[in-house]
Amino acid sequence: MTPPVDLARYLAYVGVTTVIVVTPGPAILFAIATGARRGREAVIPAMVGMNLASVIWLGAAGLGLSALALTFPTVFRALAWLGAAYVAWLGLKAVLSAFRRDEEDAHAVALHGRSALRDGFMVQISNPKALLFTTVILPPFIDPGRPILGQILVFAATSIALDVMSMTAYGYGGAALAARMTEPRFRRAFSLFTGSLLITAALLIALRK
Repeated sequence: MTPPVDLARYLAYVGVTTVIVVTPGPAILFAIATGARRGREAVIPAMVGMNLASVIWLGAAGLGLSALALTFPTVFRALAWLGAAYVAWLGLKAVLSAFRRDEEDAHAVALHGRSALRDGFMVQISNPKALLFTTVILPPFIDPGRPILGQILVFAATSIALDVMSMTAYGYGGAALAARMTEPRFRRAFSLFTGSLLITAALLIALRK
């Protein structure tokens, strides 16, 4: 029986997705802020809320990608370059942020007195990183020569699993990491490190055949 996803393609997807999900963005910053401001008991509900939104994004991507892969297979290559450009831009933004004094993200604020699950859902459903991931990062890894639905299910399950681990880890480590991020030297080094990871991911996407 032929597996739904080629192993080499799947491993490349896992590598790129891991870099994306562990790199601080609105969802990760929200997870950190939730752990720091609401405590450990709010981490899991916030994570569940964010991943419920991710399921919606991935489901919508699956419906659109099926038609796109069958009708316009050459578009996938263009999307690959678009995805590479986006990830490279994120990497450059992270590098440049290392030289700024202050950096804030409105999505990172954990609101007091509200449901952590609902807040998590709203952060991720309005997260441009989630939208662009499902529209420009995922498509290059879809093989039009294999059943599309099986690939979408495998890639979606992998993305959710990685998001669960990343968001939970950042949430529980939020208090300690948030305290360290107030140190200018640590913040600069962290931004440079994540920026280099994103640029590497962009190269992987651009070179993907």
